[in-house]
Amino acid sequence: MSVLGEPTFAWEPLTPRGVAAFARASFERLFVVHALFALLAAAVLGWILSQEIYPTIATAIDQLPATGDIRAGRLNWNGDSPVLLAEGNVLALSVDLEHGGSIRSPADFQFEFGRNSVRVFSLFGETELAYPPDYWFAANHTDAHPAWGAWSPVVLVSVIIGTFISLLLTWMVLATLYCVPVWVICFFSNRDLGLGASWRLAGAALMPGAMLISVALLLYVMRAFDLIQLLYAFGMHFIIGWIYLFVSPMFLNRVLPGEKKNPFQAAQTA
Repeated sequence: MSVLGEPTFAWEPLTPRGVAAFARASFERLFVVHALFALLAAAVLGWILSQEIYPTIATAIDQLPATGDIRAGRLNWNGDSPVLLAEGNVLALSVDLEHGGSIRSPADFQFEFGRNSVRVFSLFGETELAYPPDYWFAANHTDAHPAWGAWSPVVLVSVIIGTFISLLLTWMVLATLYCVPVWVICFFSNRDLGLGASWRLAGAALMPGAMLISVALLLYVMRAFDLIQLLYAFGMHFIIGWIYLFVSPMFLNRVLPGEKKNPFQAAQTA
């Protein structure tokens, strides 16, 4: 038995002891906590889009010429080139028909539109993508401005809802993968924990990492973190989850030698 006794307050999944409490909690309790953390992450991502990405796109649209489009895999441009359309901390948009390389932005991601392709510059290097030959895109403010006004709220809401649902599903899948190691740890450390309880503990162990990446995204958009630090935090959020998987079971009560059950029977009970 742990020195402080087995935890019972299953609402705080940010410490190993708080994570351990979810082993004895209900699925509904864990789902509510998952939903709260997923909502936080989705809201942060939506805030980044609305505060960092959207203003840059809106400014770029205002700088487009009166006529022009991307048709049959080719940009028909009636403005100056090369030209920087808009620039933010995260995103920059420019036009250079010949990809001459005269405009380079300090933004983390720069999209440079050429005559036949768009080049993406970032910390990860340079990527060139040809325009789809079967699609038409407006490259003028007359058509692009109303289209952006109509679709930008839809995109924002879709990203928020999609992130929320994707995180819930991802955490359920990861908890399913991680519950077996948790059950093995508990069995060999003499803790009585079935697969169902191990699944709930594994699901709760993912929350500290989720909080870390949400805070890291906030710091990134506030420019307290650069892109490298954000990537480091993204890697660390996996490691933190693994640490909690191994440490949190140690806060559960040990089974006395005479009380130890058949492991296969225990595995069938949550």
